[in-house]
Amino acid sequence: MVGSTHEALHRIFQKDPTLLTNALQKVLGVEFPEPREFVALNVDLTEIEPVERRVDTLLRAETDEGPYLFVVESQGEMDGRKRGSWPYYLSYLYEKYRCEPVLIVTTQSSATARWAAQPIEFGLRDWKSLTVRPLVLGPDNVPVIADEREAVADPPLAVLSAMTHGKGRNVAAILESLAAALKTIDRDSAAVFVQFVDSCLVDPRAKQMWRDLMTEIQYFWRHELAEQVREEGRVQQCAEMVLRLLEWRCVPVSDAVRERVNACTDLDQLEVWAQRATHATDGAELFVEK
Repeated sequence: MVGSTHEALHRIFQKDPTLLTNALQKVLGVEFPEPREFVALNVDLTEIEPVERRVDTLLRAETDEGPYLFVVESQGEMDGRKRGSWPYYLSYLYEKYRCEPVLIVTTQSSATARWAAQPIEFGLRDWKSLTVRPLVLGPDNVPVIADEREAVADPPLAVLSAMTHGKGRNVAAILESLAAALKTIDRDSAAVFVQFVDSCLVDPRAKQMWRDLMTEIQYFWRHELAEQVREEGRVQQCAEMVLRLLEWRCVPVSDAVRERVNACTDLDQLEVWAQRATHATDGAELFVEK
């Protein structure tokens, strides 16, 4: 399940990577070559245990000008640690993939957007050795799409609008326009978009309004793909819990153990491993049948 605003604000770009280039051009005014293909990459940037580095969403775009990496970070509030981790992400990814990384930050907060947009600079006062300039998508530049025709013309951007402006005074018109637009696209995409919007609506009245609108197209909630999205979310959360339980208890976790846990898609099996993680003295003990 897409269970949080943080998760929805970056996973929408996994669902529809073309929204990234659309946002770059229409929202941020940044020219970008038309991608021929998008490839989702492993978000885990961990190099040396126990320091873990993980981006939210990582996509590779193939263009006529060469490949680019989109690093999408969902940011709920200002976090000083990101001023160190974001430069690390970009440097590491360039070294690993040898193609240009582009950092995009998404947020629902204007204050957080202003903070995130500030250049990150390292070096001497008059000579910076490294400068990182994040591109930020937030309430001040993501368009408010409250017109049905605009929403139908670009449903993914209308979804991003609802996710970003879901607590403003225009929320009713935004959600009504989006509901109409979702009826015009395929059920699979609509089912996922519905979940993303629902996760981002922090205002209880707006969330209830959205769910009331969705009762008119109930198949979105019952659709098997929506169930699949929820199941995938539960599996990912359980796998993370298993590894974190071991880390919190200072139990060594090898690469082989980490890979096996992350590769598991059986929720029941992960729950068994989580129980074992509470008393294991070595990561390999997770897999020992008793």
